[in-house]
Amino acid sequence: MADYYDLLGVSRDADSDTLKRAYRRLARQYHPDINKDPGAEDRFKEIGRAYEVLGDPETRTRYDQFGEAGLGGSGMPDMGDMGGFADLFETFFSGFGGTGASGGSRSQRRGPQQGDDLRYDLTIEFKQAVFGQEREIKIPHLETCDSCRGSGARAGSGPSTCNTCGGAGQVRRATRTPFGSFTQVAECPGCSGTGQVISDPCGTCGGQGVKQVRKKLRINIPAGVDTGTRLRVSGEGNAGLRGGPSGDLYVFLKVKNHSKLRRDGLTIHTEVNVSYLQAILGDTIQVETVDGLATLDIPIGTQPNTVLTLESKGIPKLGNPVARGNQCIVVNVNLPKRFTEEERILLEKLATYYSAKGPQNHHHNSGLFSRLFGKNG
Repeated sequence: MADYYDLLGVSRDADSDTLKRAYRRLARQYHPDINKDPGAEDRFKEIGRAYEVLGDPETRTRYDQFGEAGLGGSGMPDMGDMGGFADLFETFFSGFGGTGASGGSRSQRRGPQQGDDLRYDLTIEFKQAVFGQEREIKIPHLETCDSCRGSGARAGSGPSTCNTCGGAGQVRRATRTPFGSFTQVAECPGCSGTGQVISDPCGTCGGQGVKQVRKKLRINIPAGVDTGTRLRVSGEGNAGLRGGPSGDLYVFLKVKNHSKLRRDGLTIHTEVNVSYLQAILGDTIQVETVDGLATLDIPIGTQPNTVLTLESKGIPKLGNPVARGNQCIVVNVNLPKRFTEEERILLEKLATYYSAKGPQNHHHNSGLFSRLFGKNG
């Protein structure tokens, strides 16, 4: 086997810090999870063995005096005895994440914490979405306990220092690895990271500092909202812990469909049915709008599927209710399937009139006039 100093690329008088830096650099380079080249895994094991020997002053002295023979045939250390070597190695490659011997510590949760935001789904009518409305809703949320004012402790008492972590909010465990000694930091299970425990909890909230209540709220729904519109009610989410601010309430709207009116952006679409005589002669009719009944003029000679427009009868623009879209109306022309005898006679007279005016007033290929009069117009 190659000389351990040569494997690590250091001189024989290298200090411990130099050995550690050399090993870390080579471990990155040859770790089998990173380097897929043939022989990389074997090289990784060799440099691990070299550092395991040279990193310990006692085994290094024996190696310097007697070489491999002075090690008594000891092999590579059992990876299972390294206190989670794989996890620590991953931590090392990610920059130690603040868990190294000289790294920082996780932030504690001793100070005020903001409360959670809440969501409330509200279904409204079509016209409520068009013109807006003030609505009353009831929401369950957390509020600061009145009895303990959010401390969680019974009146006359207070929180005490956690015995598990000594008030640090964290617990530490030292682990020895080929990289050196690492300190793993975790949230204290005794106080959940607060550093304090409630020995005499409040009887109202059970030591939580907050309690759930059902609260009535009046919210303003502005004109022009639509399905998916989100309204924010500041400070009406869950109460914060230890004096922290409350979260917000978000109201998500769903608008019911209308039986006759359909929305597309700021435009309202609808349909009306008229008789063929109304379409031919023209008429004035009443149509439904979100504002109530409105007058619609059917022009003379209106064709089927003609689209007529009522201006400013559509949806108000959100944030500017004065600006409104239009209402577009599709005209359906109903043709009768049966006629009375009087109607048939009148229609035949009309057909005779058009036939007498010349071929430009009817379609010869239809056969209509040949059936009526026994000749091609």
